[in-house]
Order: sequence, then C-alpha cells, then structure tokens
Amino acid sequence: MGDIVEDKASFYSNAEGYWKDVPPTVDGMLGGYSSISSIDINGSKAFLKRFLGDGEGKTGTGCALDCGAGIGRITKRLLLPLFQTVDLVDVTQEFLEKAKSYLGDEGKRVGNYICCGLQDFVPEARRYDVIWIQWVIGHLTDDHLVDFLHRCQKALRPGGLVVVKDNVSYEGVIPDEVDSSVCRDLGIVRSLVARAGLRIVHEEQQMNLPKEIYQVHTLALR
Repeated sequence: MGDIVEDKASFYSNAEGYWKDVPPTVDGMLGGYSSISSIDINGSKAFLKRFLGDGEGKTGTGCALDCGAGIGRITKRLLLPLFQTVDLVDVTQEFLEKAKSYLGDEGKRVGNYICCGLQDFVPEARRYDVIWIQWVIGHLTDDHLVDFLHRCQKALRPGGLVVVKDNVSYEGVIPDEVDSSVCRDLGIVRSLVARAGLRIVHEEQQMNLPKEIYQVHTLALR
C-alpha cells in the first residue's frame, strides 16, 4: 500500500499543534468520550492477563511501556496495577507533567517520562515485558509505524509482547484533518505488522463501545 501521507513534516507538526490545545484530562485524552474509559480498561485487562505469568508463552511483569501515554490514564488503571515499573512516552510535555500528579503515590514506580514523537523514539533494548500502543498508530505514517514496531521488537525482554489497540476503519485509510491522523482498516494494519517482522498471536475486538465511533481492535504481537 502506498502511504497516503505526502507532507510528513506538516502531518506531524499539525498533530503536535492539535494535542497542545487539548486539555490534560481523561475527557481530553478520549476526545470527549470519558464514559468509555472503564469499558476500555476492563477489556484491556482481560486481554493482557491471558499473557502474564510463568511458563511457556507467558510474559513477565517487570517493566511496561505506555506509548502515546497522555496524562497516564492507561498507566494508572492498567499497567501500574500489573507491572513493577512503567515508562511513559508522549509527544506533549504538558500531558507528562500532568501525569506526575494524576498518577498519585503509585507514580513512584514510573521509571521514565519521555517527551518524544514515536516516529523518533528509540526504546531501550531488551527493557520491556510489554509495550502498550493505544490510540496513537494513526499519528504515524506507514513507514514510520513499521520502523517503530521493529524498534519495539528489539526493546522486548525474552517472552515480551507488543500490544496495539486502536480504531480500525471498515475499508481503506480514512484521514482525519482535525487531529492530523489516519484510520486504517484491519487488513492494512495486519500487513504493516507483517512488514515489521512481527506476528499476531492474538486479536480481538473491544466490545460495548458507542455505535457512532470506529470499531476498536486489540492485537498482541511478538
């Protein structure tokens, strides 16, 4: 598939500008849909728990990375309860500053707050048991997404897992001029995962979301 993003510089700068104007709240992170937060977190927890523990095919619980972390909604409610240490990466410094208060006492177990766009971010090699990438792949061009997933693979500990949870379109690629992102269909996402040298070990749709928003699918990758 040819990448539909022609002007990559403005694609990224426009997105940064959009997020700088978003309030650092759960409602801001979810585009006005804060009511879905618990549905989302509970679905993610059930998805992730099938992989955690000891034994063949299981993933450790030492360190996780929250990509596109915002103010730390997923870190607070999903990752910190399951992992000893969590790192956050986001392109908006104000969100990361807010996360330090939003996470409360449990924030003491955050290892690093990293302000960087994922197209430029190089995670530390063999540091993470789980790399969680949610509602942010639409802000990466095809090539940058493939490259980022490839870098994530190198950042996993033995048995580690990359999880992508995101909106999917019914067909093709749908651009969003408002926040400077794209929404890809599931077939395209799968093809980009394969280009990155990863395989899908489990996939499911997040249920019980409002009918007017995109479908959301979760993919576990190794």
